[in-house]
Amino acid sequence: MRIILATSNKGKVREIRELFEDEEVIPFTDLLGPLEIEENGDTFAANALIKARTVFEALHDDNAVVVSDDSGISVPLLKNEPGIYSARYAGEGATDRQNLEKLVRKLKETGFVSTPAFYTAAIAVVGAKGEYVVHGWMHGSIIDTPRGDGGFGYDPIFIPEGYTQTLGELDPAIKRELSHRAKALALARPIIEMLGR
Repeated sequence: MRIILATSNKGKVREIRELFEDEEVIPFTDLLGPLEIEENGDTFAANALIKARTVFEALHDDNAVVVSDDSGISVPLLKNEPGIYSARYAGEGATDRQNLEKLVRKLKETGFVSTPAFYTAAIAVVGAKGEYVVHGWMHGSIIDTPRGDGGFGYDPIFIPEGYTQTLGELDPAIKRELSHRAKALALARPIIEMLGR
């Protein structure tokens, strides 16, 4: 089965390839080149569906199964910022580092050095036989000083529940077990297999 990913984010591509190591996983850019996708939904699920639908329609291939992810981190203390804006929290085209630095700055403004936070992943699966969305979550806290250089995005400031190390410090195998994306992809797997038949 061939799974087309509606993302070109190298961190997400790597993570999804690791979870589907027996399948052919291809970022859409390898087949379509650059494609402008406007993520104007107001939820993770809406944005994931927008991406998957756009790529599926552009492929013109009823045998394709397109998987997209929209995910981010939410901090209740900051009114659930950055939420769906996690990838562009510091502005359009912002780097992971710039987004992380903005969140650290906002946390420091509150006077807290640590506060509860959670990751959400919405996985959309689109094929000729239908459209589906599943969710996964990972709870923990963020800290005001990045630690570790593993992972990507906000990983160096996020400590999962039950751990003392950040995702940037934890072994990648542990992160895969805890990951919001891994949880959502586990739910998506039977859907992907059904649509790929």
